[in-house]
Amino acid sequence: QVQLVESGGGLVQPGGPLRLSCVASANFFSLYIMKWYRQAPGKEREMVATIADGETTNYANSVKGRFTISRDNAKNTVYLQMNRLEPEDTAVYYCNAHRFPRSLGNYWGQGTQVNVSS
Repeated sequence: QVQLVESGGGLVQPGGPLRLSCVASANFFSLYIMKWYRQAPGKEREMVATIADGETTNYANSVKGRFTISRDNAKNTVYLQMNRLEPEDTAVYYCNAHRFPRSLGNYWGQGTQVNVSS
């Protein structure tokens, strides 16, 4: 029903920046809380960042101060600006959109690979 398409992943050196984008097909995009998750090999999926329409944001402690989530409702797009990347940031990054409460809608993108390596 709602499609999410991530882009921007790739190979980056430690310390470098990378920006991920997620475009949603949803109507009434502003009603959705947008989140970025990531999953590294052998580890559980973790929430990286979240943003509501009022621009209230939350971050995982591991990325706080380095990552910034933002949204452009006119473009139905959410971004994740990643700075000072570390090898531990290597993971598949997933875009998530959900209503509040979540039972009203919860959708996932296909994921984009981020590799941080020299």
